[in-house]
Amino acid sequence: MSHGHSHGRRAGGHTHADGDECTAGHAHHEHAHRHASGMGGHHGGASARRLAISLVITAGVMVAEAVGGWISGSLALTSDAAHMLTDAGALGLALVAATLANRPADDRRTYGYRRAEVLGAQINVGALFVLSVWIVWEAVERLRTPHGPIDLRIMSIIAFIGLVANLAILAFLHGEHSLNARSAFLHVLADAISSVAILLGAGAIALRPELAWLDPVLSMAIALLILFGAIRLVLEITDILMESVPGHVDVAAVTRQMSSADGVLAVHDLHIWTISSGLYALSAHVVVHAEAMGRNDEILNAVKSRLRLEFGIDHTTLQIESIEYEHLHDVHTCIEARP
Repeated sequence: MSHGHSHGRRAGGHTHADGDECTAGHAHHEHAHRHASGMGGHHGGASARRLAISLVITAGVMVAEAVGGWISGSLALTSDAAHMLTDAGALGLALVAATLANRPADDRRTYGYRRAEVLGAQINVGALFVLSVWIVWEAVERLRTPHGPIDLRIMSIIAFIGLVANLAILAFLHGEHSLNARSAFLHVLADAISSVAILLGAGAIALRPELAWLDPVLSMAIALLILFGAIRLVLEITDILMESVPGHVDVAAVTRQMSSADGVLAVHDLHIWTISSGLYALSAHVVVHAEAMGRNDEILNAVKSRLRLEFGIDHTTLQIESIEYEHLHDVHTCIEARP
């Protein structure tokens, strides 16, 4: 079932107690554009600026760590530079997704461009897996064949600069809710932890040079952090693409809330899914008492308010049915199911 297209076709499926059908259709169209746009106006601009500043800082630190790792001979520092490369990619994709999210919905993409962040996250995941394998391979090679001495002074200075930069980026990204921004936040957090580990490793090697093996071991630990973040991202992307029920939503609780609205007899054909980060959609058939059929708008408002306040579901498509229509539908379903 293609929710995007069904949502557009079923806009007229809402049963209105009174009012002009064209006006209702126009209101629904504006509702779709407003929600599909997601981040708009001031918030979207502020979010894009924060992402852009974080991207510039990340790219600068990445170059510094790559050069520092090459000069000092530290694989841990080089690995962290590679991790920063994925962070830069994640931030760049988040920036593109934030820009696309501001584009309005149209007749071809009725939910707008919010799913661009999912496509970007898929690319990011692929890069994370490739990078983690490369780092582990290099670390194993270093353990088998130790390289020359490490310049601990350069290693420590660059790691400290990286730590300060990562903390600044974490402050910039705090409060961002998009899928790519959150994944970038986790990557930068892992980078900050990596910088601390590299500083501690440099201190340990300075005190006891025979502990030089800590450098490749630290790089493998960084690779595991990258892999952990990638797996979490894969699971989240899979849930969105499979149109799973959002993790914070209990279907039984949603059904109870909808059914307890005045005039509602039952709820069936309930579907809840995620369009993109923070944008959840629901479609359902709502069966009402015969005497409540004249209060359709009132019932719609009551049900929608419960969904918005209790579960944060703001994008809903509800079809109101009488008990007679539901029974007729059940009869047709039974006939069609016969061999």
